[in-house]
Order: sequence, then C-alpha cells, then structure tokens
Amino acid sequence: MTTMALTSSPMRRMFDRLDFAPRPRDAKLAGALASWARLRANRVAPELPMHDEAFGPGIAVFIRAAQARDYILKRYDSDLVGLLGDLGPGAALSAAHKRRPAARLRRLFDLVVDKGEPVLASFINDERGEDAATIDLVAAPVAAADGRVCGALMAYQTRRPVRGEPHPPHSSFARARPVLFSLGGSQALAAAVAKRLGVDVAAHEERDFEDGEHKIRPLYGVRNRDVYVLANLVSSPGQSVNDKLCKLMFFIGALKQSAAQRVTLVAPYLCYSRKERQTKPRDPVVTRYLAQLLEAVGVDCVVTVTAHDLAAFQNAFRCSAEHLDTHGLFAKALEGRLSGRRVAVVSPDPGREKRAELFRQALERALAAPVSKALVDKTRSLGKVTSQLFAGDIEGRTAIVLDDMISTGGTMERAAAACRGHGAAEVIAIATHGLFVDGGKAVVSAETIDEIWVTDSLPLPAALVEAAADGRVRLVPIDALLAAAIERFHAGGSINELLQHEAID
Repeated sequence: MTTMALTSSPMRRMFDRLDFAPRPRDAKLAGALASWARLRANRVAPELPMHDEAFGPGIAVFIRAAQARDYILKRYDSDLVGLLGDLGPGAALSAAHKRRPAARLRRLFDLVVDKGEPVLASFINDERGEDAATIDLVAAPVAAADGRVCGALMAYQTRRPVRGEPHPPHSSFARARPVLFSLGGSQALAAAVAKRLGVDVAAHEERDFEDGEHKIRPLYGVRNRDVYVLANLVSSPGQSVNDKLCKLMFFIGALKQSAAQRVTLVAPYLCYSRKERQTKPRDPVVTRYLAQLLEAVGVDCVVTVTAHDLAAFQNAFRCSAEHLDTHGLFAKALEGRLSGRRVAVVSPDPGREKRAELFRQALERALAAPVSKALVDKTRSLGKVTSQLFAGDIEGRTAIVLDDMISTGGTMERAAAACRGHGAAEVIAIATHGLFVDGGKAVVSAETIDEIWVTDSLPLPAALVEAAADGRVRLVPIDALLAAAIERFHAGGSINELLQHEAID
C-alpha cells in the first residue's frame, strides 16, 4: 500500500512515493524484485553471501555498517555514478560524492531493514539543474547467515522529462508556486493573499447532504505540491464552527491522500482556543484535543495570528506550530492617528499583560516617543465579573485597550469604562479578531469607546458595515502579513524578521 501519509515528516519531504506493496511497471525494477522474491524462498529475506549469478542484472547490495548509521556497498552490477557518483565495492554510502541522494538512500534502507519488507520509492533528483529527473527504485531486505535483516538490495531507473515538457515541479528549474485553497467563507482574504503571491485560489467542491453530513474535495492536482489551506473557523450564517472544522479535517485528509507533499493550515482565528487549561475539576483541555484531531488527519504545520494563549498554542501541537502577531501592523496603522499625542497601552486583564507590553514597545518605536502602560484586573466567577482593579497613570492620555479578540465586547467595555474613570482623554479598542457576537451592536454603541480597530482576519458582520463607513470601526488588512509568511514557509526565510513591521509591505 502507499504509506506516505503514515510515514514521518522527514520521509515525506525526501520521497514523493513509498509503496510497501510494490508492483513496478519498469522491466528493470520488476526483474530486481522478482530476483529478490526467488532468492528469499520462504524466508523474510534472502541470506548472504549469495553467488553473483543468483542476482538479476542491475542490482546493488548495501550492508548496514557495524559502528555507525551507514551502509557499505558490497556488490553492484549497475552504474551507480549517475545516482551517487563514483562509488566502488567496500565504500561507505556516506562517502558518496552526491550527498543528497545518498542521504535519501540511507533513510530508505533504514526503513527497509526495520520493516523487513520491500518498497518501491520515487524522488526528484535535482543535484544539478540540467539533470533534474525522477528516480524510481526498488529496495528489498537481505539477511545475514543468522537470518537477521542486515541490509538491502537495490535497483533504480531514471525518468527524464521529454524535450519540450516542463521540468519536475521541485527541480531547480521549475520550483512550483504554493497552492492556496480557501475554506469557510475566507474568500475575500484568500483572494487578497493569492494576488500578492501571484497565484490563483485553487478550486474545490463542497456538498452538504440532507442528513447534515458533508463532502469536500480539491478540484486541483496537489501531488508533490506545497499546499496552504486558509480557513475561517468562526460560526457564520448557515455554517457553525463545528461544520467548518469537520469540513476542514476532511479536506486536509483528502489533500494528504492526494499525495500533497506538505499541507499547512493557515487559520488566522483558531477556534476552541479559549479553553486551554483546567480551571475546575474535570475541565476539558480543548486546545490540545483540537491539535490531536488536526494532526490525526495529517496536517504538517498550523499557522495562526494572535493566539488566545501563545504558550498553550505552542505546546498543544506536535507538528509545526507557527504564530504571527499583529503588533507591527497596528503600530504602523496607528502611527498617523496618534502622532503628537500622549499614549498609554492598557491590558484588559493580567493574562494579556505580556502581549500589551510587546505592543507598547512596537508602538513606542513607531511613534519615536514614550508610551506608558496600565492594567485592569478583574475577578470573574460563573461568567460574571464581581470586582475590578486598575493600575497605571493614563490621565489625559489616549488609552489603547488591546486584546486578542472582541466577542460580545464586555471585556472591552469594562476596560474602557475604567480608563474613562481614571481620566483617559479618549479610548481606542484594538483587537486582532473581530468576532462581534450578535453583530457587535453593544460594543459599537458603547459611549466609553471612541474607535474600534480590528484586522480583517474575519469578515465584518453586515451590521457593522455602516459603522466601518463612518470610521468608528476601522479595518487593518493582514493579507500582506499572511502572503509574506507563506512566501517564507515555501521558499525559506526568517519569520522573526517578518514580524518587524518594517518587513511587511
């Protein structure tokens, strides 16, 4: 069977195909596999030493080295120069002139020795651009005299592009652009990101059955491609967050089954992030469960923007977890608005104090002027706030109340009221994610808040479109941030440099 989805991430990066029920179409590979099957009889693997005439043509044998994770070439009847360089019998695989194919073979031989089964594998060999080609090979276990599997025999063949056809997608001549899909009502943001990347949003199909079940699949070929799924994971009319999450998991599974080389979920707002620890007996830790579900369907990397709890997000996932903050974006957007004013950044609760401090530093750099800070502390029980404390000097200042999200707006309203009570000249509420439950009417109509700034990580509710037109609600685009991040994930680059607002165009 094809086992790419079940193998480790390093193996998926090294190989485009791994079949443990090999049926090679190439005559050379089929002959090598037939020779191996004939020699092993009823054993797990044929035993060494074997007479040369027992081998079919074009077969090499590598034996695991005793002292290191390496393999020694014992015998070959084919020209290995094209694959490994000049490597003669008795030479170590690690000494091969062509190191990248040698590293792939070492990992493949490890897999064959550990499993004791033959495998058909393929990878793109682009050690030199003009020689970019697909390598198909068969590797099968061989055993020592005591029956212990100790190495592998191998045969390979090269498939080169026909003149006039494009080079393999991962060759140095034709490195494929990333493939971008849009799910859950993220079309507007995905279109803006795709425009910056110079790609089209790839097509997919969704169907909802009468009994509430879902079908979803890509309509664009993703074999050996670097795939990014931009997903809106918040409830919207006609689709609950659970519907969107279910479709997302099915879609990621379909991408992996379709041989996508890497699948990255880009979820600017990651659902179920607010219950990241146990605060009462038998509480669920939902952030960890969400991570386990996504990893189970094969996601390689999860990217989010302004996580509700950064430590919980980073610790929940065993796959790659990348976090993007919006400090630079907001600081740059507010630079003109706050120029010449005395400013204070306010954290609406102690758990957000570190985030507020990082934003204060970014804003101080943007304004080239001191920015003070303040803190609101509240006591909550059974969903109700029972007391509130305030620390910091904001008399006569513009108070910037910063949070990761605005849901009902209750937290922002209380923090804004506290700022007004302590002499703030004006209050601006800032949040990366504008959920605006119930249309956001309560927070928008709050007299204590002068302006609300959010990013377009989530679509603005229809009820707030007029408020946005009047300037009371302002949107900060994040398409440049996401596009720049995807470029770096795809081609290699520093995310830390990106998060400095100067790096975002």
